[in-house]
Amino acid sequence: MTELYNGPVIDPHHHLWDLKLERHPWLQKARASGEEMVFGSLAPILRDYGIDDYRADAARQNVVATVHVEAGWSVAYPLEESRWLDGLDRSSGVAHRYIARVPLDGPDAMRLLEAEAANPNVAGIRDILSWHPDAAKSFALRPNRMGDPTWRAGLAHATRLGLVFDLMLYPWQMNEALELVRAFPQTLFVLNHGGSPADRTEDGMALWRRGLRALGSEPNLRLKISDLVAYDNAWTLESLRPVIEHCLDCFSPARAMFASDFPVAGLHASFDEVYQVFRTVAAQLSYDEQRALFFATANDTYRLGIADPAEIGSGCHV
Repeated sequence: MTELYNGPVIDPHHHLWDLKLERHPWLQKARASGEEMVFGSLAPILRDYGIDDYRADAARQNVVATVHVEAGWSVAYPLEESRWLDGLDRSSGVAHRYIARVPLDGPDAMRLLEAEAANPNVAGIRDILSWHPDAAKSFALRPNRMGDPTWRAGLAHATRLGLVFDLMLYPWQMNEALELVRAFPQTLFVLNHGGSPADRTEDGMALWRRGLRALGSEPNLRLKISDLVAYDNAWTLESLRPVIEHCLDCFSPARAMFASDFPVAGLHASFDEVYQVFRTVAAQLSYDEQRALFFATANDTYRLGIADPAEIGSGCHV
């Protein structure tokens, strides 16, 4: 097949925030100090980003529903992010479901997991594990959390509650993640951002390729292909193509999904540019494989229950 996919799209990874609430320490810190992160300067996204902003960015991409992923809301205010999202007008399909933040090794993890699971809009949990010895590139406060018995007890409880776990880490943590995924066969994991190929050296990319290949053999793990431009700021279609193709080779379209990671990906590409790359690389696949990447895998993974507009003859767009 050489036609660009033009069916409905589910975006299973994006963020919303209202900076006036002062609930996002990483954004507040960047605004106060100008400090850069692994993405580079955050200046372009140090502004409110609400549903209307997302809809404007996504307007030309036939997005029919989205999954909101926790945006670094302060752990000092647990449960607030989900409640804030509950209060928004989500009738357009934006933030149809949420991935909430709960530190699984926190003293109140069990209660917070139960409270989030009781919200029908919450489909899963993310507790970021990406640790780097350079604090400016680290998202986690300490390494080796995946093997911690207290953290694992939290994960086990999330699984009992039927919650998906979004897994964000760096390639040098993939061996640890492989052991985790195998130790929790009943947990549905979703690896974020294509496994974060941040080290673009030859050795770094080889490590990422090997780790992703091993993880791709695990049936309870799915992959989000998202924000690859964060690790390839001078990206081109041809620089991103082999990364996406390796993701698909390791996981297959049936266990992979395209996602925007907006507004963060907007630091390096427009929404339309991101999805044009996805559509172009996927054009070699069958329609059913493309539909899986853009719609069906996300719909199934997060139990969204979205009917394919092509099957019912109509649909709404965000």
